[in-house]
Amino acid sequence: MEKTKKRSPWAWIPTLYFAQGIPYFAVNTISVLMFKRLGMSNADIALYTGWLYLPWVIKPFWSPFVDIIKTKRWWTVIMQIIVAVALAGVALTLPSPEVTKDILAGVEVTDATAAPVSSFIFALAIFWVMAFASATHDIASDGYYMLALNTNEQSLFVGIRSTFYRLASIFGQGVIVILAGMMETGMENIPAAWRITFIVMSVFFGVVALYHTFILPRPASDRSVIKEGEKANAKTIVNEFAKTFGTFFRKPFVWLAILFMLLYRLPEAQLIKIIQPFLVDPMKVGGLGLDTASVGIAYGTIGIIGLTVGGIVGGICASNGGLKKWIWPMALCFTLNSLVYVFLSNLMPDYTTIAGKFTIYGCVFLEQFSYGFGFTAFMLFMMYFADGEHKTSHYAICTAFMALGMMIPGMFAGQLEEFFGYRNFFWWVLGCNAATLLVTFFVYPKIDPNYGRKEKKAKTA
Repeated sequence: MEKTKKRSPWAWIPTLYFAQGIPYFAVNTISVLMFKRLGMSNADIALYTGWLYLPWVIKPFWSPFVDIIKTKRWWTVIMQIIVAVALAGVALTLPSPEVTKDILAGVEVTDATAAPVSSFIFALAIFWVMAFASATHDIASDGYYMLALNTNEQSLFVGIRSTFYRLASIFGQGVIVILAGMMETGMENIPAAWRITFIVMSVFFGVVALYHTFILPRPASDRSVIKEGEKANAKTIVNEFAKTFGTFFRKPFVWLAILFMLLYRLPEAQLIKIIQPFLVDPMKVGGLGLDTASVGIAYGTIGIIGLTVGGIVGGICASNGGLKKWIWPMALCFTLNSLVYVFLSNLMPDYTTIAGKFTIYGCVFLEQFSYGFGFTAFMLFMMYFADGEHKTSHYAICTAFMALGMMIPGMFAGQLEEFFGYRNFFWWVLGCNAATLLVTFFVYPKIDPNYGRKEKKAKTA
């Protein structure tokens, strides 16, 4: 009997996770720069765009609906279509060049200019829709990933998915912004430049949605939790919603798992807020004195190579030995992030020399490699803990705890650096790795040794 050919995960995982990152950065990063260039005040930008982050914080509260209604594949494609339409909507609601010129000149808003001001409100409203669609897409695509792949394949490709998500960060915050800047200069028309930029992004997302409509596999396990013949009425939805959260908090070692999700990335949560200021601050205040372009080379090129290699190596190792075998090496590798900056802040290499350049670039490569390798264990642990019934919703809850673990330490990192100074701050972060190793120590006995490990094929006579 002829076997059905299985579609390679390489055909859809890179595009799926690259697409997952683009709307996130469009909403939370590109929108800030665009509104600034269109004349919005810093206070208004911070207030209004700050609220756009809310859907990613609260997404676990509607993640059960993704389990209850339709399939993860359906949600993934539909959300991509909505994002594509929303990107085009932003382009269509931007104010005209004449109005933008008045806003930039500080002309007071009157009844005659009320309609153009409302265009900013419409643009923000569309960004809000895009934010909810993007957060829902995260829920659906992460759940689909776990349904479409077995645990060994999940281990193998976890580094690939995180790498392409990070590549989306470079694309969104680098290539797209550069494109808009070049058009601003060439066209001398700020709103028209941003309009074209968002239309380009919209077309890109439309192509992605069309591609995934045909390419995404249809795993048998990807189905609604509502049994065939049942109606998704209000009572059923409420019951399933309560069941989702109830089953999550009744999982074995749930509070230990939550502690792991909150503390494993404690050092990184602080580092990520301080690394770039450290690189660009002058040497007289403890920084390395790099210019903006040099930081782009370090992280946009050298760092991406290190991240990619680290993620791929981490995925290969985990798929061969399993999560339990590799969680300790990966957790220990995470300490290299802190050690790199302890080393740089004490050595203070001179970037104007060839030796200094190679030292900094080499350290950035090592730091990003260790991040890609060490983060593999964290991603796999969340998949392992979320496995079972309602895995899509349970994984979304896990990512909410992950976000909380990154948000709170990051909020105080700047104050700690100002108190300690760069050098002592990096020593402090190095000490915070004790929390990473401690939670790893406690969850290690709870992990199934076979999770994520490649199954050995039985020998035939």
